[in-house]
Amino acid sequence: MTVEAKSTEKALRLRELGETLLVLPNAWDAGSAAVIESAGAAAIATTSGGVAWSIGRGDGQHATKAEMLAAAARIVAAVDVPVTVDIEGGYEDVAATVREVVAVGAVGINLEDSKAADGTLHTAAEQAERIRAARAAATAAGLPELVINARTDVFLFGIGEESGRLADVLARVEAYAAAGADGIFVPGLLDLDALGEIARGPLPVNAMAGPGGPSVAELAKAGVRRVSVGTGVAQAAYTAARAAAVEVLEQGTYGALEGAVDYGTLNGLFVK
Repeated sequence: MTVEAKSTEKALRLRELGETLLVLPNAWDAGSAAVIESAGAAAIATTSGGVAWSIGRGDGQHATKAEMLAAAARIVAAVDVPVTVDIEGGYEDVAATVREVVAVGAVGINLEDSKAADGTLHTAAEQAERIRAARAAATAAGLPELVINARTDVFLFGIGEESGRLADVLARVEAYAAAGADGIFVPGLLDLDALGEIARGPLPVNAMAGPGGPSVAELAKAGVRRVSVGTGVAQAAYTAARAAAVEVLEQGTYGALEGAVDYGTLNGLFVK
């Protein structure tokens, strides 16, 4: 099977998964992706925050495009399942970024409507044009099936009056769907009624969940079709690393290391 045929197959698989319920514990490097795949994940989604932290940078497009693409390439090489990449705002040229994402073998993207520099949002019309550019670039690169998950940060950044945010998102959903998006991602919103209203629109809904929020089952009942956890798994991993380090340094004991995945199992994920 050619590289192009394999990417098409994976993109179609990612689309198929998104028609029911796709749960994505986000990865940030090849190791985390392989571990998440071994846990049973049907696809891998990256988290921009986790990728940035793993190379000593902050979230918010502080990792360069080249660094993001290098991480994506390593993740694609480490797993057999479809990979979708968080490209944040698309960097300087959305079309060029999409072409490069396709080139490393990823078959989906998250593209947000926020401007990393100042926390404001592109207008719905501006973002729709960016989505059209992404779709055209994917088609030109030989992967018209690329899954575009359009992220809107209206709720995450508290844009506009609270009473008008849902209407803003609903209008954006219509515009983004018409431009060629395949899904709508609304981080910062976990109200089940509001998510249900968005889910009745033209795009499958992705919610970002976590502790204290609705369960995957509750989100699915509301109509959500994709559940991710953002930087959550990366935060848990770094928390575990810190706890183990503190114990060894301060107490000279190793309790935090108990129950870890054994060396042979981890090494076996990469020695093929």
